[in-house]
Amino acid sequence: MTAKRVPPAQLAPQLRDAITRLNRRVRQARPVGDLTVTQLSALTSLNLAGALTPRELADVERVQPPTMTKIVAKLEERGLVQRTPHPTDGRQVILAATEGGRAVLDQFERARNEWLATRLAELTEDERETLRRAADILQGIARA
Repeated sequence: MTAKRVPPAQLAPQLRDAITRLNRRVRQARPVGDLTVTQLSALTSLNLAGALTPRELADVERVQPPTMTKIVAKLEERGLVQRTPHPTDGRQVILAATEGGRAVLDQFERARNEWLATRLAELTEDERETLRRAADILQGIARA
């Protein structure tokens, strides 16, 4: 059986749509809680960066500083983010995820991984191997 050749211009929108839909569905698989997608994203950015100023976090999340102020206030209210004085600029603060914030992120990640693992278990061994190879290829594209 010969593989069907698909031109890159035809594959691009099909692949982008599949990745977008899968990403959206994985994001929906989350533990019960009232954390918004925006709050979760900001918390994830802080966790990955270690610590950021509010301005840096707003830039990373591509939102305006007043919007980030509201997001951080909600996270701080729940004990998921802490503020500490900036070591060199007394006008600034540094934001970091708390231990509780990291635990919430772990819960979200576990829920998403469990959802996806359940879907993958429904596939054949050959389909899972194809997806493993595709994951390697997609990681390479993302790093390019």
